[in-house]
Amino acid sequence: MIYYNRFNEFLKGKFNQRVLKICIDGGFTCPNRDGSKSFGGCIFCGERGSGENTNRISIKEQVERYFSSYRSKRANAFIAYFQNFTNTYGTIDELKRKYDEALIDDRIVALSIDTRPDCINEDVCELLNEYQKKYFVYVELGLQTSNEYTHEFINQKINNEDFINAVNLLNKHHIDVVVHIMVGLPNENHEDIIKTVDFLRKINYQGIKIHSTYVIKNTYLEYLLNSNKYQPITLEEYVKELIYILTHIKDDIIIHRLTGDPPKDVLVCPEWANHKKRVLIKLEQKMRENNYKQGCFYNKKD
Repeated sequence: MIYYNRFNEFLKGKFNQRVLKICIDGGFTCPNRDGSKSFGGCIFCGERGSGENTNRISIKEQVERYFSSYRSKRANAFIAYFQNFTNTYGTIDELKRKYDEALIDDRIVALSIDTRPDCINEDVCELLNEYQKKYFVYVELGLQTSNEYTHEFINQKINNEDFINAVNLLNKHHIDVVVHIMVGLPNENHEDIIKTVDFLRKINYQGIKIHSTYVIKNTYLEYLLNSNKYQPITLEEYVKELIYILTHIKDDIIIHRLTGDPPKDVLVCPEWANHKKRVLIKLEQKMRENNYKQGCFYNKKD
């Protein structure tokens, strides 16, 4: 039984083979880190951003090391995935140099760029569009929530208009959009999930990544936790919200991720965030028991 559209199956259908990601640290920062908009980054983000497991070596060396490792033997097609921080935050010349430095092997068939919506503009889209002549290009945009009070509280320093404008620009250039949303953010509840899912109905996007909110060391979120001002979401609550999201989005949206991958050495809590299979097994069990599939409530009102 297929309960939702898995990204790996989408890639197999598109490239007729297994496709794996090469996670790349491009040496970028963010507007909410360097003082352009704020300092410190989002309150849940560690010193290394979302790519806590990458290494600070040259982009070319990162790719070369990957292809010389056992991991490259598991497939014959790969995605160059720029993961850490805001990977469109720089001059166009700088962006092109960094992207080109990663695309050094003919086995790379796709380019994935993780970024903020306020760092998407016409020039960036035109650059990415050039890569579409040879690669499958998609952009991962961090929304996290449609609650603009939460945007401010977590020091994200974006608004919903930024997000809509970025999506419209990417749509104009026929670049696939993957939306990032988070469940379990401070001060949020099920009503916020409902509103975020409703917000997604207003935009044209092709994929989604859903993350639980977890606490890692040396973040402001850890301070809130230790001050009894934040309570992490439980596994049961998270699965319940996952089911709501999956059943209320369109059935053709590609599900890129349903859990995060916190590194064990910096994870504070919740412990279950380090057990991806446990989350997915519980999710599919609940969907099977209730005969749910992705999009089954998309056209229905609660």
